[in-house]
Amino acid sequence: MEEITSTRKQILYLLKTEGPMTVSDLAAKLGITEMAVRRHLQTLERDNLIQSRLLRQAMGRPTNQYDLTDQAEDLFPKNYHTFVLDILRDLENAEGPSAINDLFRRREKRMTEEYRDLFEGNSLEERVRTLAELQDEKGYMVRWEPRGDGTFVLTEFNCPISEVACCYNQACSAEINWFRSVLSADVERIECKAEGGRNCTYVIRPREAVKK
Repeated sequence: MEEITSTRKQILYLLKTEGPMTVSDLAAKLGITEMAVRRHLQTLERDNLIQSRLLRQAMGRPTNQYDLTDQAEDLFPKNYHTFVLDILRDLENAEGPSAINDLFRRREKRMTEEYRDLFEGNSLEERVRTLAELQDEKGYMVRWEPRGDGTFVLTEFNCPISEVACCYNQACSAEINWFRSVLSADVERIECKAEGGRNCTYVIRPREAVKK
């Protein structure tokens, strides 16, 4: 996807604040030619940020009207973490800290059951790769690598729930417990963003090696 220019940002902003618009509508708002608007629209449509539909008018020929796609919504600010934190605080105030612990334990159990089939029957390396791919899809920006001694290092360079994890360490505990369950391995967190680390880094060891 090309870098979004200031004019394209203005188009996206107008579609967000004013709803579907035609080329002539956008040209009038932006003070540029319709030809210039069409060039920007072609790029935005190619990048799946806008979509068009045929608008039939009472008079004249039908014309295309443009609107944002679901993918474009990700470009605008979101504050989901404040909503989640408000809910967790309300729950803690109403039911006590144990309710927070129970909530994250249930989430951990649900995720283990949900993804169990993806991990069963695979080698530890395959399980680590699967886990890295799942976390990467969730926005954790994951890198993993094997060590020569049969262990693995998995690093998460981003934490999509960092605001929640900083306030509720149960989120971090639930994550590492989930890792241990689906990997069937010993997992040690040696660095944690919520505790001031640059990344979240895990060392993964076969359980057989721990028992010796």
